[in-house]
Amino acid sequence: MAYPNQNSFMDFIQRIPPVTRNLLFGMVAVFLAQQVNELFVIKNFALWPMGTPFFRPWQLITYAFVHANFTHLLFNGFAIWMFGTPLEQYWGSKRYATYVLACIIGAALLHLILTYVMTGGGIPTIGISGAVYGLLLAFGMMWPEQRILLLIPPVPIKAKYFVMIYALLVLWSSFSGYGSAGIAHFAHLGGMVTGFLLIQYWRGKPPFRFK
Repeated sequence: MAYPNQNSFMDFIQRIPPVTRNLLFGMVAVFLAQQVNELFVIKNFALWPMGTPFFRPWQLITYAFVHANFTHLLFNGFAIWMFGTPLEQYWGSKRYATYVLACIIGAALLHLILTYVMTGGGIPTIGISGAVYGLLLAFGMMWPEQRILLLIPPVPIKAKYFVMIYALLVLWSSFSGYGSAGIAHFAHLGGMVTGFLLIQYWRGKPPFRFK
């Protein structure tokens, strides 16, 4: 026997487009695996700096599904649902999946390269935040006039301004060292840059084609 709230929850899950839903399921599954054997998950699936004995090529993707704690998972999952759902519905699942995967890999590569150049090393990187920033950028480019309600302060702001402010904050944080310790600002920047370039490529606009 199913209770009404159970049916409502299942209906909510079914309304989430397939790629977004599978991303969320994957994040939750890996988080549960961390509760069983966190050392194994971090050692094999976090993004380790190139040149270390723990680096593996698949980590360019798998790091995105590993999260530090429940709050980290919750906020990233909420952003994936909030921005990913309308984008997948607009683009279709195939293009949306390509975009998310490109942002995940692009974020990882830029993080590895810039971290190595600026620090000569680094620590393991986890979380899908790079792709989240790519989705945020895409939302702002697709629906620039759409208003987003901020939490702090609780005021509405157009998506295009929201994205520009975030982009500037990420750029500043990446190169100034400002921000909370342990935050992979280069990965955030990489997700945004990769997303922008891919959208421009699909649109046939600079830097890929000049008219």
